[in-house]
Amino acid sequence: MKKTDFFKQMLILLFLTFIVGEVAAQQITVRGTVTESSTGGEPIPGVSVVQKGTMNGTITDVDGNYQIMLPEDATLVFSFIGFITTEVPVNGQEIINVELEPSVINVQEVVVTALGIEKRSKGLTYSTQSMSGDELTDAKDVNLVNSLTGKSAGVVITKSSSGLGGSSKMLIRGNRSAGGNNQPLYVIDGMPMLNSVSEQPSTSIGGTNDAGGRDSGDGISNLNPEDIKSINILKGASAAALYGTQAANGVIVITTKKGLAGRTTVNVSSNTTVESAVSLPEFQDKYGHSSGGYSWGDKINGSTDYVDDFFKTGVTTINSMSLSSGSEKMQTYFSYANTSAKGIIDGNKLKKHNLNFRESGKFFNDKLSLDANVNLLNQSITNKPVAGGYYLNPLVGLYRFPRGMDMQPYKDDFEVYSIDRNLNVQNWHKELEAMEQNPYWINNRMPSKDRRNRVLSSLTARLDINSNLNVQLRGNVDYTNDRYNKRIYASTHTALSGSNGRYIVMNREEILNYGDVLLNYNNVFGDVSLTASVGASVNDTKVRSERLDSRPNNLHLPNVFTVANMDIGYIEEMDLHRQMQSVFGTAQVGFKDLLFLDVTGRNDWSSALANTDSENSGFFYPSVGVTAVLSDMMNMPGFIDFGKVRGSWSSVGNDIPVYISNPTNSLAAGGNLIFNSEAPFDNLKPELSKSVELGTEWRMFANKLSLDLTYYKTNTENQLFTLPAPAGSGFSSYYVNAGNIQNEGFEAVVGITPLAENDLFWKSTINFATNKNTVKELHPDLKEFRFGDQTSNSYWMKLVEGGSFGDIYGVAFARNESGEIIYDEDNLPTRQEEFVKIANASPDFSLGWNNSITVKNFNFQFLIDGRFGGDAISLTQADLDQFGVTQETAEARDRGYVELEGRKINNVREFYNRVGGRNGISEYYVYDATNVRLREVILGYSIGEEVFGADSFVKNVKVSLIGRNLLFIYKDAPYDPEAQLSVGNNLQGVDVFGMPGTRSYGLNVKLTF
Repeated sequence: MKKTDFFKQMLILLFLTFIVGEVAAQQITVRGTVTESSTGGEPIPGVSVVQKGTMNGTITDVDGNYQIMLPEDATLVFSFIGFITTEVPVNGQEIINVELEPSVINVQEVVVTALGIEKRSKGLTYSTQSMSGDELTDAKDVNLVNSLTGKSAGVVITKSSSGLGGSSKMLIRGNRSAGGNNQPLYVIDGMPMLNSVSEQPSTSIGGTNDAGGRDSGDGISNLNPEDIKSINILKGASAAALYGTQAANGVIVITTKKGLAGRTTVNVSSNTTVESAVSLPEFQDKYGHSSGGYSWGDKINGSTDYVDDFFKTGVTTINSMSLSSGSEKMQTYFSYANTSAKGIIDGNKLKKHNLNFRESGKFFNDKLSLDANVNLLNQSITNKPVAGGYYLNPLVGLYRFPRGMDMQPYKDDFEVYSIDRNLNVQNWHKELEAMEQNPYWINNRMPSKDRRNRVLSSLTARLDINSNLNVQLRGNVDYTNDRYNKRIYASTHTALSGSNGRYIVMNREEILNYGDVLLNYNNVFGDVSLTASVGASVNDTKVRSERLDSRPNNLHLPNVFTVANMDIGYIEEMDLHRQMQSVFGTAQVGFKDLLFLDVTGRNDWSSALANTDSENSGFFYPSVGVTAVLSDMMNMPGFIDFGKVRGSWSSVGNDIPVYISNPTNSLAAGGNLIFNSEAPFDNLKPELSKSVELGTEWRMFANKLSLDLTYYKTNTENQLFTLPAPAGSGFSSYYVNAGNIQNEGFEAVVGITPLAENDLFWKSTINFATNKNTVKELHPDLKEFRFGDQTSNSYWMKLVEGGSFGDIYGVAFARNESGEIIYDEDNLPTRQEEFVKIANASPDFSLGWNNSITVKNFNFQFLIDGRFGGDAISLTQADLDQFGVTQETAEARDRGYVELEGRKINNVREFYNRVGGRNGISEYYVYDATNVRLREVILGYSIGEEVFGADSFVKNVKVSLIGRNLLFIYKDAPYDPEAQLSVGNNLQGVDVFGMPGTRSYGLNVKLTF
């Protein structure tokens, strides 16, 4: 036999042997869904599905689905930390659905991370904190951001003091950017939302805030909390690195609800609360009015309580319903919510409608998945109060009103008819001032209306190429239209309005178009697991707004509020367009499910870099992280269930203002040309935050004790500053990239389950966070950076090298070398001429204690949280002291003196005239900002199948008594230091006639059908 024939025969024999072997072990494709038994069928992403005894494996996707090819006689092994490993023989089955039982170590195992990618918490290399949607709906707030307060370490939430409909600011791990945005990025189901941008049209009309137009600061306040399944807070730069310049301040990842296969559920809820004003100034009722509208007169026999009479009882009602249904192929989710609220100021109302529809489906043998969502919002707010300040603020005239005088005539007859003008004019007890007018005139003759229409729509398509590889395309549109108008009637002080009145109109449109494509791969190779994604995205944002104002001119006809009647004195137009094009990638390599390496990289090309030297280079943002599961790597004591250490490093950017690389001239009212005075910035760079994070997590005593510790340090460089331009340059200012602001802190989250027996369960969570902010560097030509212009008052905020964010500078007492106050010949304290640092608004640390206690069908929850350290300044108290209406001034008059650092000052009125008032010695009005409060209380009772029966139409009813902001356990400041004049970088820690906080009680009813 020829050698070639021999080889041919051997090849044929080997081929036949292979075919026989394949026939003997026929390969089939098995698919199915892995769900959690304890939650009634919730899918579990990230479950390891492996053919027993081989390296052939896959991981379940976001919906718990898997697909794998293997011999028909093989055995599948389903494993996931926190659940009992389950083995299932295939036996030729092509569809195998599995329910996993939770193990003793039942920790929250799956979190939604950047770009909507689901990861096991076991392998995360950075700190995150997740909350369920129930934590937002058990005790609802009109602005759902406020429902997160005190529940997450390192997250500080402050709300605007503009009352009902005001925005809130979320700050994660401190302020980073001096002139930019410090708010996190909000992401829904992996896609970004419109967020506040730095280029805002002014709504100021002479005060701190006109309360008009767009209220920036929180991108999710418009959402219906009932639609939210979970919220995951990506705190560190490593966690958010995949979002590049959008996420230097952290990311709030929101996962929304969708229909579930095989079940039809209808949920109806109604939440009603009543609100009352708290933390009002303490007024005296012993001394009456004097000349000029002050209260430094003779003793009186009490005073009417006109302040309490001014504030009303607010009522908020939120009704919602949702419907969820579906089959294996198609799932539907629909919801509607209606919010109706009345504020504590007469005429302040809010109406909001939310409509949400989501449809999910699978096609082509489940290889193609489509998920479409449309969310509609319509909201209107009437007569929203100003956030604070002196102008157009009813609280100034209300609080200053002389004690002992009767407010009733100025309430009933806030306007009187003028024969000379042939119209009604404002009635007040003294000559009008720009800073003080009749509060009832302001409420009734300065009406405003904010209207918002918003559309959020998204579409996701995912194609499974095989069991390990899929490609995903997503797109969303976020459109917002804000309309605002304010009418100011004739006889308002002319410094704020023309003689015939004033009319302000604003229309603003924002639209975000976002799209991305992701190629996702996951596989298991024996001891090695690999999860990777690469993709590209386009983020295109357009902003257009117009604002018309009749001031400083006039209305042609008095009190006729139409554009045609305006003698337009001010026009502000904005037409912005920003586009970000990006490529990115992430990969996690795991070894034996106990050691994980995370790597991400993103490159952004921003349209804001046009006309710069960096136009073609873009900016690269990398991150790397490592996690080691110590409890799997070595023998641990029996009480330790789980332990790991983690570390990460990252570099991310911050947003860049548009058009500053090539500024142009603009037109003002009447076609007047406004010449640009800023030099083009042709070497612009985005801010850059470099972050290091170290942490460890532990679970002990059958998961009854958990501990999560994190240390971080972030340095933000390339800050954007404005400097005076050199003489002869033709410009007044120019931009520079400089500076270094450092945030360093420590976070701890401790979970305790003291009781978990039969019908008794108690879970307690304590979170602690501290952050130290340091201005390491500014610029050689920049000695200080001021926030706004507050020189007309007795304070301002600014940054200096060696200082920190939140430093407040103001008027201090003049002191000698020994530190003693210097007094003049009248025994009154003197003041320094230069502003000096007198306070810092940032707390030293924050602490929250959240508890949930269940006894059979009863559930009791309470949250106590506090901010410790930092300072607060009350210019409200300073002003009212000068007018003599406060309890403090009455007590000083009763004593006959004021005691200041051990020295008695007998001339009480002159003392408060010197230290008090708008331009007094603000050092005297610095208070400890520490405050501890009972934030939230819920007492609920549930009735379920044990009463209604398994076949009943009604499945569950839960009735809860709820309370928010019930009491202060400790507070030193004369106002609520959590409320701020602004949600921006300026005006922190200072109260200037801000709206008081509110305490609320109510009832929440939830029904499930």
